[in-house]
Amino acid sequence: MDLGSNASIGKYDGRSVPELLGEIRSEVVARKSSQVREWIAIVAWADQNTLDTREGAATLLDGVVDTGVPIAGPGAPLVSEFALMELIAVLDRSPIGGRAYVGQVIECAWRLPRLYRAVVAGRVDTWKAQRIADLTHPLCPEAVEFVDRQLDAAVDDVGWKQLERLVAEAILRFDPEQAEAERERISDHRHFDIDEPSDTGHVIVHGLMDAVDGHDLDQAINRRAVLLGKCGDESSLDVRRSKAAAELARQDLSLDLLFADPETGEVIATSPGRRVTLNVHVTDTTFTGDNPVARCEELDAPVSSTQVKDWLQAPTTMVIVRPVIDLADCIPVDSYEIPDRHRARVQLRDHTCRFLGCTVKASRCDLDHSIEHARGGPTCPCNLVPLCRRHHRAKTFSLWRYVTIQPGHYLWLSPNGHHFLVGPNGTKVLDTPRRIDPDDY
Repeated sequence: MDLGSNASIGKYDGRSVPELLGEIRSEVVARKSSQVREWIAIVAWADQNTLDTREGAATLLDGVVDTGVPIAGPGAPLVSEFALMELIAVLDRSPIGGRAYVGQVIECAWRLPRLYRAVVAGRVDTWKAQRIADLTHPLCPEAVEFVDRQLDAAVDDVGWKQLERLVAEAILRFDPEQAEAERERISDHRHFDIDEPSDTGHVIVHGLMDAVDGHDLDQAINRRAVLLGKCGDESSLDVRRSKAAAELARQDLSLDLLFADPETGEVIATSPGRRVTLNVHVTDTTFTGDNPVARCEELDAPVSSTQVKDWLQAPTTMVIVRPVIDLADCIPVDSYEIPDRHRARVQLRDHTCRFLGCTVKASRCDLDHSIEHARGGPTCPCNLVPLCRRHHRAKTFSLWRYVTIQPGHYLWLSPNGHHFLVGPNGTKVLDTPRRIDPDDY
């Protein structure tokens, strides 16, 4: 084929778009089956090429330097270095990439047996299992077993962010000293930098902050950006956030809190301190050491009890305990405008835009009426869905459609009739395509 000829590239062959999508989907299914068979063969190979000692065992490579660390975690078999070379050649992979790939397969088969069974059964894609294996490789056996057990019931539906949180929780739970040491090490590298101005007069700002410090800054900027919009600024939210950050830099917020001593008349300035709402979930064992893990909704991650104590004990921090928000609460209002209490419930329930695989935070999304307000749809959490601006436009101006199965669970229909189930555990492709009739909408 002459790749330089336009006539031989992308030529229309008479098939419709639904037919082409169906063939592409068939190829995806066939590729996944082939990958599973390859994994099964690699596991059988590893079972016949194990060593009793680390001498001569295959280890990881950091570039071209041998780390001395086995290609799978503690408890997995040691495989022969020389035998591995042959396998990598047969796999047609590079020495470094092939070594990592075989290590991932062995990690799953021996240290994550439930996950491996799910891969063989076709419930979990091999690429997802490989990424999980990369995360669990340095974990102790108890932590790996915890991850494998927790994933067993819902690994086929769980999203990547949930996997990362689960591994982080395992580290906090079973190796808290290492977790705290890592947190302190990262804290020593905190920074906040502003690059040199570009030719267009703009700068890039980047840094590393404590998670709650970053959350405070994000909330302050977002509040000001919303206020700018209410005051008539028609810029996008991102542009208004940039302007809001500049306004913060130009104001000394502590000037709002000047007090005079009634005896002497002396003016005393006090710092307003941290003022932010965090939804932190703890149990009766969080601070006793039995299970030193808490969960912070705003950070979307597990945190250690030590870090929670640091946040609460900061000298200028005022702690206010409020009742737990009932996410099941559903009291509609008559207006189209969405009250803050409804917005908070929807954001805590869904966390991100509810389009397929979108990770835009719900706090930065529009809230869409699942059943249009003009058609009688109520303004209440059960009928509100966070959609980022891009995917809100897709739902409004194209043939993308969704229905709410129950709050937090949505069935999407693509323009060519493919179904996707989006829920707290991620997105699942449903193999039930049907043709869309534009006259239905």
